Amino acid sequence: MTPKGAESQEAGLDERITAALVGAAVGDALGGPVEGYSPEQIAERHGGRVHGIVGPWNGDAWRTARPIAPYHKGDGHVTDDTLMTHALVQVYATVRDHLDAYAIADHLVPDLMTNPRWIPELEAEALPLHRVFLAEKWLVARLHYGHIDPREAGAGNIVNCGAAMYMAPVGLVNAANPPAAYAEALDIAGAHQSSYGREAAGVFAAAVAAASTPGATPDSIVSTCLSLAKDGTRAAIEQVCETASHHTDFESALTPLREAVTPYDTVGPDYRSPSLGARRPSRLHAIEELPVALGMLLVSGGDYRQAVLGSVNYGRDCDSTATMAGALAGALGSPPPEDWAKQVSEASRLDLWEPATTLTAVTREIFERDAHRRRTHEAAFTQLGGPRCSD
Repeated sequence: MTPKGAESQEAGLDERITAALVGAAVGDALGGPVEGYSPEQIAERHGGRVHGIVGPWNGDAWRTARPIAPYHKGDGHVTDDTLMTHALVQVYATVRDHLDAYAIADHLVPDLMTNPRWIPELEAEALPLHRVFLAEKWLVARLHYGHIDPREAGAGNIVNCGAAMYMAPVGLVNAANPPAAYAEALDIAGAHQSSYGREAAGVFAAAVAAASTPGATPDSIVSTCLSLAKDGTRAAIEQVCETASHHTDFESALTPLREAVTPYDTVGPDYRSPSLGARRPSRLHAIEELPVALGMLLVSGGDYRQAVLGSVNYGRDCDSTATMAGALAGALGSPPPEDWAKQVSEASRLDLWEPATTLTAVTREIFERDAHRRRTHEAAFTQLGGPRCSD
């Protein structure tokens, strides 16, 4: 199946990386202002479904309505999902090779702590550390102050989508190689998350790599995820995507997808008042965002606009869900609408295309390194007499 409005098989590496990263940022910006609410609340607040960029939920009172989180969500502003994604791209630009948990400790954490940049939701130059959520501040507390082994630092953090939400670059660096993306993301995410939060990071990276494969379809992406995912994450994806296969528009899918993921979601029915068992390690549960993003990708047939709008109107943690859906649709060959991308870039004061240019160059360098490493290994293995002679 070719994504609606795009010729995915004709999209090359440059186009896919650009569409994925810009698409993730645009999805993030669209979902931010309605994050935490239900589809019914969103429809009541906006007089119907959200169909593009909208303003803050509380209007001009955004600074004081939620004083513990005085962020200007809306009006095209990206959130911490995009800030973390771009920060990970910068780590790749520095290392110029595959990453592991130590790269997070050595490069990402110092960047969050010491390099100010424009933070759209704060409308000011600030350190990223001052904007990211507590689950991301955990990186600084554990790795910088706690001196924890980076491979184990994620243990003890709340289990959520915090690591998965910025793993698109890992899938793109490993384009068309989902198992490699899965393994690399699991290593990186060990510094940040454990249990099904870490698993989701691996599976999302694999999904992006699968979407970047020539000839990929939403169905082939889901099949790849199911071949790699473990435990509750696999079960949740299977159930949500089976439900999604019966729908062709997001309006009819909103309630069924929520019902399908509910047995695996620990947060509970009220997103802003999580249950006592929320976000604790478990082999039976899954984050909600990734299965729903995959479900919306299926419902939309891979079309960017519909996948993202479905994720946005689903509510709950919809900025992260739309970030993932946007990255997947973009990598599949369906780019975000140009007017949305332009508006988000201008409102956020961010060049959304520069990280893609950077990551594309690094991806090609890493591929060349990988090819050299493979040839070196093949030569050594052949010298050992390893290959079997064919008759």
